[in-house]
Amino acid sequence: MTTTRLATGIGLPAPARPLGRPSKLRDAAPTSRVMVVAVMVSMVAFLDSTVVNLALPATERDLGGGMCLQQWVVDGYLLALAATILPGGSISDQFGRVSVMRLGLVAFGAGSALAATAASPAMLIAGRLIQGFGAAFLVPGSLALINSVFDPAHRTAAIGSWTAWTGTAFALGPLLGGLAVDLLSWRWIYALSAVPMVIGFALTFWLPPVPGPARRARVDIPGAALSAAGLGATVYALIESGKRGWAAPLVAPSLVVGITALLAFVVWERRAAHPLVPPQLFRVRNFAGANLTTSFVYGALTMSSLAISLYTQEVAGYCATVAGLVTLPSPVISFLFAKRIGHLAARIGPRNFLMAGPALAGFGLLLIRPSAHAFDIVTDLLPGMIVLAIGMVVTNTPLTAVSLSSVDSAHSGIAAAMQNAVGRTSALTSVASIGLIAAGTLTDASFTRLLQVAAVLFFVGAVISRVTVTNPARPTAPKDAPATAAVADGVAGRAA
Repeated sequence: MTTTRLATGIGLPAPARPLGRPSKLRDAAPTSRVMVVAVMVSMVAFLDSTVVNLALPATERDLGGGMCLQQWVVDGYLLALAATILPGGSISDQFGRVSVMRLGLVAFGAGSALAATAASPAMLIAGRLIQGFGAAFLVPGSLALINSVFDPAHRTAAIGSWTAWTGTAFALGPLLGGLAVDLLSWRWIYALSAVPMVIGFALTFWLPPVPGPARRARVDIPGAALSAAGLGATVYALIESGKRGWAAPLVAPSLVVGITALLAFVVWERRAAHPLVPPQLFRVRNFAGANLTTSFVYGALTMSSLAISLYTQEVAGYCATVAGLVTLPSPVISFLFAKRIGHLAARIGPRNFLMAGPALAGFGLLLIRPSAHAFDIVTDLLPGMIVLAIGMVVTNTPLTAVSLSSVDSAHSGIAAAMQNAVGRTSALTSVASIGLIAAGTLTDASFTRLLQVAAVLFFVGAVISRVTVTNPARPTAPKDAPATAAVADGVAGRAA
């Protein structure tokens, strides 16, 4: 028997071929086909998410709309994604993973085309909403394919390989996005996803038969509607208040409607027969603590990342390519050290990492020294970015590992989806709050406030971990720890 090697270096069984027989695309092992499709489909969403921030200044110069438009470009995508990602799993189980994945690809492509040709801010925001809806079915769908086809002994290694390959989008995305904005137009960043999207859609017809779920999941439609209404109304109020003020006719009422809908969502989930968010999971101390920490850490990371991208270009005057290069310490440090952190956290326990990592990330933000007239990206920004990247790599793997390991394996899929949803929701809220904190204009003073607020969120996350997270009684490193570390780092990186 021959073996097909994944990026993790773990051999997976593959059908033997007679010597001398030429390799043909249709003869590829089912596991190899699934891996190629899962990687290509996921890169559609990941590549898009790494380049949009770099294009915001150019977008605003072309279409107008100020900071409010920039917030909506980011939050429109996050809003649709956060509202759809949990019911997306149930929809995939009901109607077939491959069919739903194709729907996601078509929707994402339609949203990209609308955004690329947008003649007004409203048209661009509509395109971003459609993109977010499509993306909600892509990453969960690709992981569901891997979960369906790979046997349990090789599943974690396969997801680790998926993480290694899709991680290239995070390394190349900012550079490609910056070059596209500087040399072509901001509209081209939405065309970057067209290549993997078309290839991924074609390759779905190359997939082997995929087994369906043992039982059909039911979609919690009232829960999905309440969460979407609550998030949408709250985000609208937070963003528009920075532009129109709280006295505007729809701003304050929208906040009331949003908070009411979110409270009703919590009440409904406690009573629903098939809830989107099973309340019993939050009775597990480490699971609740990990998700609460996630909300602060990812909110801080999203706020600081967007603020740095905008300040570097709009105030300091650097081009989009340079702004993209500044983000490289994060994927590079993650690639070099994530697995080692995973080994250490598995051996000595995650608690100390979850206290030190967010604190270190917050300290990195405080090292950044904004000065528009004499701002040197190498001396004033890069040291803080490196410390921030180190703090996040110390945090990411243990944080996801705590969330997944604190529940039964039967609930690991729900646990991963919930942590992803928590991260997206916190990112959504932090972006919506940027206009309020910056008072509608990005200056040295407002940029400093944003970094300070984000640093405080990191510090709160460290305190929450200290209070809520406990180490396992006898932490031991699992034999597939490298792959587990890669999975955790990949999930956390994508939330960033």
